[in-house]
Parts: sequence; C-alpha cells; structure tokens
Amino acid sequence: MTILRRATPADAAPLAAFAGAAFDAAFAHLYPPADLAKFHAENRSAAKYEAALADPATRVALMEEDGAILAYALIVMGGSFPDRPAPQPQRPVLLSQLYCAGHATGQGLGARLLKWTVAEAEGWSADAIQLSVYSGNHGAQAFYQRHGFRHVADTHFWVGQTCDDEFLYERALS
Repeated sequence: MTILRRATPADAAPLAAFAGAAFDAAFAHLYPPADLAKFHAENRSAAKYEAALADPATRVALMEEDGAILAYALIVMGGSFPDRPAPQPQRPVLLSQLYCAGHATGQGLGARLLKWTVAEAEGWSADAIQLSVYSGNHGAQAFYQRHGFRHVADTHFWVGQTCDDEFLYERALS
C-alpha cells in the first residue's frame, strides 16, 4: 500500500539519495559530470535536506511503499521567483521539487503530491503556487497544465556552469 506522509529529520539521508537518483534519471544526460557533481553537492545532499526539514517554512511530503520512497514534493511557504512579471502574488508557495521514481510514474503519485501541496498552500492562506519546469520536459508541462497551472514567464535554472531555459508556471488559489 502506498502512503503519503510528511518527512521527518530522520528521512534526510534517504531523501537525498532518492532525490539525487531521481534528478539523474531525468536530467543527468544534459550536464557535464563536473556540473552535475557540483549541483548534487550543493542541492541534493543529506545536509541540505536536514536544513530544509528544520526550516518551518519548508515542508516535504513522501510517497512510500513498504518503507521505500517512490516520490516526494518539497514546498517553501513564501518562496517565489523574481522573474515573475507583476503583479506578484502576495503569499506564494514555491513547489521547489516534485519527483517520482521512473517505475512509479503514471500511478497517480504526482497528482496526490500536488493535491497535498494545494492543501498545504491553502492552509497557509497562499494566493498562488509557483514552480519552474525545464523547457524540454513536455510531460511535466502537460501534467502541471492538467492541474490548473499556466506558463507566466521564462526563467533559468543553473546546474553548475550549465544554464537551462525553464518555464515559470503558476496556479492561482482563491
């Protein structure tokens, strides 16, 4: 049975391992090894997730089956993109990371995590959820569009010395 639960500090190391592997499965082919190593050291380490889990403005949800992580979402209350054209939302939530294991894609885990994200954002009285998605990741773009997000701006995402073109997506909340 697949369960959704909030991550705890004890999850930092397994989350870092899963997050790194999920990122690599989706995007490693885009980057030189040195850029990828730098990115992982700065953004996918256990210490980075320990800090995130200790931050009251950051929340992480895990989807698990038999204790194994299948997917996760990391959100930041008050996080936003400076590239967002005016008018900026007043109380945005940043969906910083949402990844699913390749073998678990298509099972509705991403939709469940997105539903959790919306509930957390609404509980915080957010007026919008923002995220960036790689310009070449058409599947993710279609997923977010199906869930009420729209492309509001272009942005960039750095992996080491490599700059990716990304799209800023946003879903307004009432």
